[in-house]
Amino acid sequence: MLASTVITMQDNSAHGEDSFLSKNLGNGEFLDVVLDGVTGHGGEQASTELREALDAGDLNNAEEIVQLLGEMNEDFFSVGSGRFLLTTVSAVLGRGDKIEVVSAGDSPVFLINKDGHQKLSGNAGGFLHVGVARAIGASEKLGAPAQVEITPSPGDRLFLATDGITDNMTIEELAEVIRNAATPDQAASTIEDTIKERLQEGRVPETIGVRFRYDDRTGIIRFF
Repeated sequence: MLASTVITMQDNSAHGEDSFLSKNLGNGEFLDVVLDGVTGHGGEQASTELREALDAGDLNNAEEIVQLLGEMNEDFFSVGSGRFLLTTVSAVLGRGDKIEVVSAGDSPVFLINKDGHQKLSGNAGGFLHVGVARAIGASEKLGAPAQVEITPSPGDRLFLATDGITDNMTIEELAEVIRNAATPDQAASTIEDTIKERLQEGRVPETIGVRFRYDDRTGIIRFF
């Protein structure tokens, strides 16, 4: 696996229902995860319990992640009947020379480099959310999570985010910030400053809805 540097960012002051995991697996390998618990549906408990299960698991590939998500989905549904214990999850596993992305719900993962940006999974921006319907715990059997495999190159950058970020900055804005930053820390700082300014103004670009949306915000930025 290519050498990389990473930064995590979180403001959980809106609802306290986001979670994240950024785990060093050794030899440059890693597991990065963002989870967005569904507000009013036991989201904090769901995102926390799923994060802990992913952290405890010895996960070697996407299939093992999908299996774990299926097991947790059954547990959550048995307790919450599809109305309680709901969370989105997007996981990026770096093993060997490959990166595997697994997502359930609408928290997006982006690949950003000098040539542009590509959405690897999830949705981003204002009115496209399908996260509740596809969230962990929403149905008795988990529908097939989105899966993508890529081989990273030097200079590639990965960005995982919950909608507290992507509802208030366009992906074009986020990609430009991350592409032009010298370090993940610099990118995270610029994103936070921009969102705080928009919170004070109460406005965002028209393309993502005009009105600022106050929500928990969590992101992981990794530079290769």
